[in-house]
Amino acid sequence: MLPVTTKVNSSTNGREVTLLGTYFSKELKLGKEDFVTGVRATNPWWKVQGGWPDDNSLEVLVGERLASSLQLQPGDQIALAGQSHRVGGILSTGGAEDDEVVAPLGVAQQILGKPGSVRRIYVSALTKPEDALARRDPKTMNPETYDRWYCSPYVESIAYQLEEAIPHSHAQQIRQVAQNEGTVLSRIQGLMLLVTLAALFASALAVSAAMATAIFERRGEVGLMKALGGGSASIAALFFTEAVFLAALGGTAGYFVGVALAHQIGQTIFSSKITIQPVLFPIILAIAVAVTFLGSAAAIRRAVLLDPVFALRGEA
Repeated sequence: MLPVTTKVNSSTNGREVTLLGTYFSKELKLGKEDFVTGVRATNPWWKVQGGWPDDNSLEVLVGERLASSLQLQPGDQIALAGQSHRVGGILSTGGAEDDEVVAPLGVAQQILGKPGSVRRIYVSALTKPEDALARRDPKTMNPETYDRWYCSPYVESIAYQLEEAIPHSHAQQIRQVAQNEGTVLSRIQGLMLLVTLAALFASALAVSAAMATAIFERRGEVGLMKALGGGSASIAALFFTEAVFLAALGGTAGYFVGVALAHQIGQTIFSSKITIQPVLFPIILAIAVAVTFLGSAAAIRRAVLLDPVFALRGEA
């Protein structure tokens, strides 16, 4: 972007304003790669009443407060530095641009008399939402943590690397986007924690009910094992082994379903890939086994206390 102070004249009024030169949707070529860049991509919160100007035209956008002051509408003509320009649209951003004229970058460079010059560069990148690691000062990190922070696509680490790559530059994140993503992430984390706790509690109740039903249906087998000399420990171990096997199956299925949902949430909300740490898989299995143990304990305890006489007669 390139801000320039110039005089704007309309049919009813005239005053000095800031003209902001920028790309709107500019096709550029970098080596063999073609891409499109501009404020329509980097500043998605900008709203235009009318149409967006072409980057190679003399059309401009006028901020809504400035347009109200000069009584301008889309399609009107204004003079900038003695040259006539058409108002393509009225711009609303909620920021300083509402009092400015936004024009193609070439127009600002021509008024300033410095072809090829810019003042600010906006970068649009797929980033990882801000978390505790992102907010840490890289100067206080050990080498391992620094490498993880540096290689993660945080807004902070990208800004840090831009300052490294461009001498005498200062990179600053656009907090309108980054903070919104961080807020959404915090709310999602809180919601997911509540859902997880509720799911664990419901799972424990379901396991307890299922195990109690299974033991009731197999009370004859339990009575026979006890009549043949089976101890309480061996009977409990049999049911716990079955429960662990089912917990492993359920935990594995839940892990892969959770990974798929996490990737979907990352792409849908943040347009970013969520990295799942491998250590999460054994943790999920351990939690599944623990929930199964807790849910099964009461039912298995009743099984080992069954009287074999009543169990074999079906009266337990």
